[in-house]
Amino acid sequence: MKALLGAALLAALPPAAWAASASDSDAAARLEALQHKVEALENALKNAGITPSGESARADESEEIKQRLNKQELMLQSLTDAASTGPIAGLSVTGYLDPVYLYNANAKDSGFHFLDHSNNYSYYNSSIGDVYLDIKKVFGTGPTAPFAEIQIMPNRGAGNVTLDGGSGGGLFNAAQITLPLSSTQQIIAGLMPSVSGYEYQQSNILPTLTHNLLYDFSVPGYFVGLGYTGWTDSGDYTWKVLLGNEQNRTHPNRAENADGGAQSNRTPTLTWRIDKVKGLWDWGWSAALGRQSVYTGNAQSSCPAGRYGLNCLSDKPFTPYMFTEFDAAYVAADFTFNAELDFGRQKSAAWNGGDAGWWGASLLAVRKWSFAPIGLLGSALRWDYLDTGRNGGGAGTTYTGGTALSGMQASAGTDGVNGFGIAPACLAASSNGGLDCRGARRQDVALDFMLYPTSQLTVKFEYRHDWADQAVFQRSDGSWSKSNNLIGSSLIYTF
Repeated sequence: MKALLGAALLAALPPAAWAASASDSDAAARLEALQHKVEALENALKNAGITPSGESARADESEEIKQRLNKQELMLQSLTDAASTGPIAGLSVTGYLDPVYLYNANAKDSGFHFLDHSNNYSYYNSSIGDVYLDIKKVFGTGPTAPFAEIQIMPNRGAGNVTLDGGSGGGLFNAAQITLPLSSTQQIIAGLMPSVSGYEYQQSNILPTLTHNLLYDFSVPGYFVGLGYTGWTDSGDYTWKVLLGNEQNRTHPNRAENADGGAQSNRTPTLTWRIDKVKGLWDWGWSAALGRQSVYTGNAQSSCPAGRYGLNCLSDKPFTPYMFTEFDAAYVAADFTFNAELDFGRQKSAAWNGGDAGWWGASLLAVRKWSFAPIGLLGSALRWDYLDTGRNGGGAGTTYTGGTALSGMQASAGTDGVNGFGIAPACLAASSNGGLDCRGARRQDVALDFMLYPTSQLTVKFEYRHDWADQAVFQRSDGSWSKSNNLIGSSLIYTF
């Protein structure tokens, strides 16, 4: 290396300088200085990593890099295989947490609600203040891949009360299997929510804090059975048909006859929904036909002649049930509008033993806008009406079984918590135990304000005023009122 560098430097000198150096008496000194320069250059090359053994070092380093790359490629291939064929392939877990603060004026009660375990389904404490998990597993890829989906909602979902949860509570809110027949047709089976109405159950996609009256007390709840769903290639029409148990039953219900024998509800419920999308509008129609249980605890202790009351052994523990509704949705970038109209009827299911009949309406408007200092904001205004006055009250999911505030005593046929059923004043003045009393007609208006600090976080504030045409709301002192006020807030974190 030294010889080569020296020769290169000497060759770079001009011929005249070479000749002068050769004949000069201090040639030795000049050669010594040149040798120092070569050594200095060699040291510089060494510091730069260029050594006589540099090729070998570079070869070792290159081999090490190749080994690292091979290991990374193997790891990447392993992860790719696991994602497409392993146990976690097609698996997703989403959900939210929804702690809620509520102030109830009549009850003089305020505090936080989160994972409450209560069998009393109320208009201000239904499916909120919960933990929600949606676990979905897709078996394959593409639009024809089957999948299973389970919704877990401890104490606050369908399993708590409506699905025979009882005092033990319930964990599952829904669980269904979807088997695609094609890119536009599917078979579904399991525990499925109702197809009626415009409102969703999940708090993170519900614009208001509380649900509307029709969602809580008019539309069917949940079904267990088999269904078919489909849509056109353009997406203009969608449809869904379900055949299953009566609503809110995970099994065929059984009851006793008047002679003590057992009888089961062998008539399944048929329910369907059809939607038509045109521009920014979505028009929907749904209905349900079948037989449902005549719930105990809603009627007088003895059945009227020719009628089948709710708190006695009857030859007809299951009676014909019919429900239908129409809804519409207008969805724009920053504005949405929803409307719904319900009609329902069930034979011998009212409080006084007659036929239960109800109808209701709901309107909702939601607006979002951006405000630079804060970010995305929203507001919502909703009005609901539900008339369950026929034969003392009774609707799809209202039972008027003497519900009262905690620690209070309520008479049969009254519901002092939700404001349904007959008025205690009418019951006291009645000569036949309140059989001639009419059920309450209910309304409410809710005003909500929403903050969206991040895409995962939503904060809601709501003021809600409920009222009826009779004094059917119970106060904390035991008196009765025609109205009640609520103030609430929730913080929803979606993941």
